[in-house]
Amino acid sequence: MPAAIIDELCSVFDSTTVLTGSDIDARYHTDMAGIPVAPPIAVMRPRSTEDVSTFLRLCHLARVPVTTQGGMTGLVRATMPQAGEIVLSMERMNAIEEVDTGGGVVITQTGVPLQRLQERVEQDGFMFPLDLGARGSCTIGGNISTNAGGNRVIRYGMTRDLVLGLEAVLADGTILRGVRKYIKNNTGIDLKQLFVGTEGTLGVVTRAALRIFPAPAEQQVALCALSSFDKVRNFLALSRKRLGGDLTAFEVMWNEYYRLTTELVKGVAAPLATNHPFYVLLESSGSDAERIRSDLEDMLETALENDIILDATIASSGAAAAAIWKIRDSSVELGRAIGPNGVGFDISLAIDRMEAFADRIKAEAKKIDKDAYAIVFGHAGDGNLHVNVKYPPTADRNEEITKLVYGITGEFAGSISAEHGIGILKRPYLKLSRTEEEIETMRTLKRALDPHHILNPGRIFTV
Repeated sequence: MPAAIIDELCSVFDSTTVLTGSDIDARYHTDMAGIPVAPPIAVMRPRSTEDVSTFLRLCHLARVPVTTQGGMTGLVRATMPQAGEIVLSMERMNAIEEVDTGGGVVITQTGVPLQRLQERVEQDGFMFPLDLGARGSCTIGGNISTNAGGNRVIRYGMTRDLVLGLEAVLADGTILRGVRKYIKNNTGIDLKQLFVGTEGTLGVVTRAALRIFPAPAEQQVALCALSSFDKVRNFLALSRKRLGGDLTAFEVMWNEYYRLTTELVKGVAAPLATNHPFYVLLESSGSDAERIRSDLEDMLETALENDIILDATIASSGAAAAAIWKIRDSSVELGRAIGPNGVGFDISLAIDRMEAFADRIKAEAKKIDKDAYAIVFGHAGDGNLHVNVKYPPTADRNEEITKLVYGITGEFAGSISAEHGIGILKRPYLKLSRTEEEIETMRTLKRALDPHHILNPGRIFTV
């Protein structure tokens, strides 16, 4: 069957669209960590929604599985091809079709990298607020498929909140043309939500209408040091009260993350001393530059007077703000600087349980390996922590630590994935965050929309 479907694809599409054999570059079967798997049987590189439709129709008829790829920045191996799969790479569907500043919407194909979309709307004085460290390589399609969050969720929400309409292709090639440029559309089931956060298991998103906003005239960034996590919570409450809707980001870093990043990552400096227990990166933005800075300064002064924060620095320029953000955005570089022995987690849980959760992880990890330690940071304003547990290279502890962290996450009634998705790596632990009834409902949707299970099979759950 693989030979038959490849012959058919090669008869329908040209040689730049269907890659086979030695023409398949390693990037199509190598993950972000540089770990390869066996090459796929072919790589399909469509230029249009109609190409995707024809391709999926043929695969549906032949019962050949497909895995869809964007920027390959995922961390749960969802886009790594499995045996017998064809890769559907969206890299050539990279056109930004329209920027409608009057309607506050951009229409784009989904192979567009996030940063390129951000830079394009900036030319018209607007911003696309979704932002994350992989902005230069992750794609809009990947952001949609994982419901990406990132740094500004506290103000603008997840990707789901930024999607106005989608065009998607179902497993049998049916095209759902739902790219609409308005927020209110109460005409039955909101079909676009079937494709946001479902990791390509229900359909392939080809085009999207996304919300954009006037770029703020002023962005103020501050870095603060704090003595305890209770103070972090108090500081978040004060920031929300005093800054209101101007509060754009509230990122927390435990000491280990801040100290090691500023010590080990090239080009990252420490604006504050590295001996404080906690650090918060705060961003406030809006249209009135004088008021934005004044409000932030007044709020920080209040926090200092009430012993909520120990120290603070406000960025004096755009370059200084970027330098502060670089600390928070250097998690991947920190992991590389420390070495490969460790495993990372993307957790959501109630803010008032974050400190107890992190302390428990640190204590229990040392029972597995006395030299293990945890690096903790994340988007405290929306309940998302990233936890990296490191250990010496003398033994492989990944499985033990993974079971430990996800087990504790379940005990704390948290989510095993805040924004990275489930993919293959987290699939065994899905039951810790979702009930069996919820998982079975997911399977029901999968069976209805993809009866032959050709779209990203085995990701999130098995059918």
